Amino acid sequence: MKPVEQIKLPIKNEMELFETKFKDSMLSKVPLLNRITYYIVRRKGKQMRPMFVFLVAKMVSDGGFDERTYRGASVVELIHTATLVHDDVVDDSNRRRGFFSVNALWKNKIAVLVGDFLLSKGLLLSIDNEDFDILKLISIAVREMSEGELLQIEKARKLDITEEIYFEIIRQKTATLIAACCGIGAASVGASNEIVQKMRKFGEYIGIAFQIKDDLFDYTEDEIGKPTGIDIKEQKMTLPLIYTLNNCSKKEKSWLINSVKKHNTNKKRVKEVIAFVNTNGGLEYATTKMHSYKNKALAILNNFPESAYKNSLQQMIDYVVERKI
Repeated sequence: MKPVEQIKLPIKNEMELFETKFKDSMLSKVPLLNRITYYIVRRKGKQMRPMFVFLVAKMVSDGGFDERTYRGASVVELIHTATLVHDDVVDDSNRRRGFFSVNALWKNKIAVLVGDFLLSKGLLLSIDNEDFDILKLISIAVREMSEGELLQIEKARKLDITEEIYFEIIRQKTATLIAACCGIGAASVGASNEIVQKMRKFGEYIGIAFQIKDDLFDYTEDEIGKPTGIDIKEQKMTLPLIYTLNNCSKKEKSWLINSVKKHNTNKKRVKEVIAFVNTNGGLEYATTKMHSYKNKALAILNNFPESAYKNSLQQMIDYVVERKI
């Protein structure tokens, strides 16, 4: 059994029911919209976000939840899907999870409008049911995701990202949505504000570890036995590179910056950068940081009694740092 399927076991029935509820939450009177949303639902990924919502809800409430939790998971997926559709337009991307993106099939104008529609559906689902606490948690995430993207764009031009700014960018860009899922899971079952904030922190730590793991893929062997170097080609400042830049001589630093800025499409030069980062402890440092965030997340879980849901969340943390893709 795949790790994700194993993690999903305690909430298998809820996840199946969620699929139906999520499809229903997308319905519209416009046939074109329904065709596009049907296409979006069919190409779903691992569904990690609703899994976080359900597992946290079950763990903090000793196994029970109602419609509010399903709505919380639907809101997260609607708004997350809206941001992905808009991202593909911004990035001029033709593929998403191995399928054609919405903008590739229906052009940018329609894709932007579909994203807007999904966003409004998510907001209305909360407002119509007076789930204002859930709405606040997801709205904070959307604001932070936008700020994180813009901060990265601003800093990437100069390649002068400090480690502090790097963590702020990934906290906002990647971790804030997982934090929202965990916070919404707790809020949906009436947990205290203290527990909601604790679970938000838990999600944030997992999100940061997840992003560092992604950074490491660029410098470690892939299935075909060689590092990918995609982040270097795209001039992305990742933790192994930031650490190396801050811990090498002035001459080496200018060679590194020059390589990333001006020779990022030269395969030989990219390989040299990867080797240099490897030799100078960049990978080792990033791996240590990733494990420290994993341990912070586990420490929060330790405050809760043993259960199948807590166990699945522990497996989720392991999966995030051990995954191969």
